[in-house]
Amino acid sequence: MVEKTEHGGFWPSLYDPFRSFGARLADWLTPATEASSGKAAYDIAMELPGVSLEDVELIVDIGVLTIRGEKKTESEKKGDTWYFSERQYGAFRRSFRLPEDADGQGASARMEDGVLHIAVPKKALEQPETARRIEISKG
Repeated sequence: MVEKTEHGGFWPSLYDPFRSFGARLADWLTPATEASSGKAAYDIAMELPGVSLEDVELIVDIGVLTIRGEKKTESEKKGDTWYFSERQYGAFRRSFRLPEDADGQGASARMEDGVLHIAVPKKALEQPETARRIEISKG
């Protein structure tokens, strides 16, 4: 399973230094994710503490699994004095290119204790045709 990036290609881009700055900023807002493979399914776990189920969307399209969501800010109490806040708020989006044997249409998800668990079942791949010798007939 490979994370799908928005830019690609072999050659470096003039914008790469700016992308790396943006990536460092995005790391702060991107939920920690694990992906693993079992015998029957690919499993993805994404930490989403404080994110409500209604604010998360999963889409599978042409072999790409996209997870979008938003951790909304809590209403600020008027008159309170804030000294600092280390809480993170904002929208996130992660896309993963699924392996060829992944059945994206059969994917399921559940949220438990602030962790989103996604299971993508594996499907049997068609076996490639085996090599065979073709006889040549006369005439």
